[in-house]
Amino acid sequence: MRVTVSAQHDTRKLLALAVDDEQPGMDVLKRCLENNPHIERVRTAVDASEALRVISADDEEVQRRREHGLPPVDVVFADLQMPGLSGMEMARVFTALNPAPLLVFVTGYSEEAVQAFDLGAVDYVLKPYNQDRLNRSIERVLSMLHPGRPEEPARNGPSQEDSEVVPVELAGTTKLIPRNKVRWVEAHGDYVRLHTKGGSYLARTPLTQLEEHWAGAGFVRIHRSYLVALREITEIRMSQGSYQVVIGEGEKLLPVSRRNARNLKDRITRRGG
Repeated sequence: MRVTVSAQHDTRKLLALAVDDEQPGMDVLKRCLENNPHIERVRTAVDASEALRVISADDEEVQRRREHGLPPVDVVFADLQMPGLSGMEMARVFTALNPAPLLVFVTGYSEEAVQAFDLGAVDYVLKPYNQDRLNRSIERVLSMLHPGRPEEPARNGPSQEDSEVVPVELAGTTKLIPRNKVRWVEAHGDYVRLHTKGGSYLARTPLTQLEEHWAGAGFVRIHRSYLVALREITEIRMSQGSYQVVIGEGEKLLPVSRRNARNLKDRITRRGG
């Protein structure tokens, strides 16, 4: 999926498409999107078929965006469970566009989370959600469209009510692991192992992707193989010329590479201040 952004367009103001076959859900989704300052306008569709008609329309707005090398809409917020063509089937059509809009799934079900991320979904939001959760999804969309864009600063650090989740496969089912329960993350090729107090879980997400998305939530890269929640670091040690961090009450020692040591110290200093 290729996303093209033109400098001639106001890239900070997004054109969104909301797709939900249930009116109450559509009302909440549309209201939350319109309340976000980065959303310029919200187009709506009651099902996947109507959504496909919207993006393939030859109206003035769509034509203008094509002339600027932009997708028909910047981002699609879609329910997964809809009559007729499902949200997942609709997403496969969207991802074939060039350029393609970004996708965010908004649903009451978690079973298809892994498949959704395989399709390149930017986020997966479980119902019931609130304005804050949708705002974080929009921030993620903006970070994908503008990789160098600074994130919105957290008012008081990471929220204790952080509802970000990571889908993991466990015994044939999909389990959603809350980000605020993750203590450290270990790289396993194109996968990662999420370590929590309740156990560890394998997730189909590269460590570099989590590093980018979780930097604003208090996670820091300490080594090519490790990403750690700052709140879990209780001590930094020097051992045989290299640094290590202590997790919790001495439960785990993790190595710190030379290239990451300065950033770690800076992050801890800012956190302490």
